[in-house]
Amino acid sequence: MSARWLDDELEGADVLPERRHKHKAKKPLGKRRLATLTPDSEGGDETDDLIRRLTTLGHITEVVAELKSGKEATAYVARGPRGSVLLKLYRELEARSFKRDGVYREGQVILDKRAAKAMQGRSRKGLEMLQAGWVIAEYAHLWHLWRAGLNVPEPLVGPDPYDYAQTTPAVLMRLIGAEDTPAPRLSDAALSPEEARDAWDQAVGGMADLLRLGYAHGDYSTYNLLWWENTVTIIDFPQLTTRQNPNFRDLLRRDADSLATSFRKHGIQADGEATLREVQRRAGGQGPKPRVLLP
Repeated sequence: MSARWLDDELEGADVLPERRHKHKAKKPLGKRRLATLTPDSEGGDETDDLIRRLTTLGHITEVVAELKSGKEATAYVARGPRGSVLLKLYRELEARSFKRDGVYREGQVILDKRAAKAMQGRSRKGLEMLQAGWVIAEYAHLWHLWRAGLNVPEPLVGPDPYDYAQTTPAVLMRLIGAEDTPAPRLSDAALSPEEARDAWDQAVGGMADLLRLGYAHGDYSTYNLLWWENTVTIIDFPQLTTRQNPNFRDLLRRDADSLATSFRKHGIQADGEATLREVQRRAGGQGPKPRVLLP
């Protein structure tokens, strides 16, 4: 995928569907409280507007539980017309603990010079565009990887960028697991020695599949791998980088180190360099069978 995709997909999209009053000071929106994430919440605050918009668009019918809170977003279990939904709600950039995102964005080409300057200077408009770009990136990567046949959650909005631009700051994907028992992260799963070896093999294979497509994950470890029905599913893609990024090799090596280190809990003893060599070897082979989108 070209490094110009962000510019192409932001062009013409309403990067801030919920327009704010120009002169009204507002505290950056951080983690949403579960109690407010219902379509009929009183008070009419911004979070309520977001959930109402997602409901009106037909993507969800109800938010039922908080699943996991991370550095840049919180994941919730929701219900929708197509079943159980993983609803990922990003915090506003000013409210995130993870702010050093420049290393992942290097190599992206933003053709609009004013937009590039606003994002680099992190002005208010620039932050709004970065926020929209972070959401659009996750959707675009999810669609690309899911179509290519990788074990990733199925995106539930799109594939047209216009459709998923309307969900900012939310990303919706099919829930891995069941509503009452979502799939655990590999870091939290209790594995037998045989299951651990199988999970390791799948995890290395998943990293090789990403590399075959020209990607480094940027945060590849058991914390971003799910374990469900003896299958490893890769998650968390907004920081995915391509070979156009001058940091690509370093990020790829860091992924291999993180994967090897995080699997030691499960009794797998591997070092990062050996893992990277195995990933590179497998990346030269045949990938999974691509999925076909039904009309």
